[in-house]
Amino acid sequence: MSKSIFYHAGCPVCVSAEHDIIGLLGKDNVEVVHFGNDKSRIAEAESAGVKSVPALVTPNGNVLHINFGASIADVKG
Repeated sequence: MSKSIFYHAGCPVCVSAEHDIIGLLGKDNVEVVHFGNDKSRIAEAESAGVKSVPALVTPNGNVLHINFGASIADVKG
């Protein structure tokens, strides 16, 4: 993985964190995955170790859980 991946569910906490992450890393260095737009990526996030969103998965595989917006179980519905 060459980019960080930022997973979120679209809540205000997540959107605010998305703007901050893009501001810190730059648009070209982060892929944003909004589960409201692409639920098919939830399993991928779980496999990477994401337990709640918003979360950032770094290029070397570290998962950084940022604030607490929703658990993966809540996102799955």
